[in-house]
Amino acid sequence: MQPSLKVMLKEMTEAFGPSGYEQPVREVMRKWVEPHADDITTDNLGSLIAAKRGEQDRPRVMLAGHLDEVGWMVTRITDEGYLKFQPLGGWWSQVLPAQRVEIRTHQGTLLGVIGSQPPHVLPPAKRKEAVDLKDLFIDIGVADRKEAEAMGVRPGDPIVPHSPFTVMANPKYWLAKAMDNRMGCAVAVEVMRRLDQKSLPGTLYAVGTVMEEVGIRGAGTSAAVVDPDVAIVIDVGLGGDIPGTSPDQAPCHLGKGPLVVIYDALHIAHRGLLQLLRDTAKELDIPLQYESIDRGATDAGRIHLHHQGVPTISVGIPSRYIHSHTSIIHEDDLEQLVQLLTALVKKLDRTTVERLHQY
Repeated sequence: MQPSLKVMLKEMTEAFGPSGYEQPVREVMRKWVEPHADDITTDNLGSLIAAKRGEQDRPRVMLAGHLDEVGWMVTRITDEGYLKFQPLGGWWSQVLPAQRVEIRTHQGTLLGVIGSQPPHVLPPAKRKEAVDLKDLFIDIGVADRKEAEAMGVRPGDPIVPHSPFTVMANPKYWLAKAMDNRMGCAVAVEVMRRLDQKSLPGTLYAVGTVMEEVGIRGAGTSAAVVDPDVAIVIDVGLGGDIPGTSPDQAPCHLGKGPLVVIYDALHIAHRGLLQLLRDTAKELDIPLQYESIDRGATDAGRIHLHHQGVPTISVGIPSRYIHSHTSIIHEDDLEQLVQLLTALVKKLDRTTVERLHQY
């Protein structure tokens, strides 16, 4: 693995960028992809679209990861100086209390902690219940509203977890916030980098979409710009190798290879593209894992419906503890996914893509 992939992922995960506020992480992705792209543009919502031109304009192959991370937005400052907030993306209230966060204001970044009532003051029955999101608040260490406002805090300010990239005891395990889905953006860039000196039959697009976590919004606008002939969406899946989780709930394990999503709430894997992916994985001796989820979806749900329809597949790697302050991935899964997609993209010439359109 190129050392730059870990460095790139570190920079991307540590960058600020909840849904609707992706500019900081977009600039990080732009920095990494610019040396390998022929041109870079954005759609009108802010998705980053980097193109590498091949022998012909078509087929157009779209590799898409989403830039945004789950976060929050300040909705109100209490008289006592606490911040009430609105989730941006899906959050389970039990993972939030006592966690550090960063609030981005027009005057700079503030550190805060998510607070809740201590269990000591709750009646016994209430202690057994999960804290409701509406009862949580953020403490930035000020005396009152006036002091919070003097620090630059305003309703609408975005918030993300405070969680630096960390290499774990086994150095193949990496922990960070926003693996969902800076991993996908990093993989799209890395595939373009590895194809830098290679001749491509068509045009390759490495895309970082916006606002995936709040309704896969940038997927539709970026697809309108790219007008892809085939699309590969890259996102994390559920790491099921934790106590109490069965294979029927989450069958994918860290370190066991990339995964392919065969079904989710908005997309069914394209049969022809799935078979081509399987064939390519077999040639490279890369194991594949399969994920099926009846709730939730990826950018594939929007991209595959573009225009007259786009053969689309959603791939990724398993990650533990997604939609929380920290998640963990495995280095080997990441490297194998990059190898698999690099080989797959090289196969997507006009004849192959036209055959996919016949399924």
